[in-house]
Amino acid sequence: MSSKQPPHTCLNCGHSENERPLVALRYQQQENWICSQCLPVLIHKPAQLTGRLHNAAHIPPAEHD
Repeated sequence: MSSKQPPHTCLNCGHSENERPLVALRYQQQENWICSQCLPVLIHKPAQLTGRLHNAAHIPPAEHD
């Protein structure tokens, strides 16, 4: 008998892959998931993910010209 795995969830908002599209994310040898609506947080304000993504405070935000 195989047990069904729970759905993956967004590391920021907690929505599951059944609710929103999720993108796989690898950082510092760890796999995480982030939803398409929270992806801008990772790009522009990664420090907001502190406590949810290992060493997020050390990720520089994207630079804009």
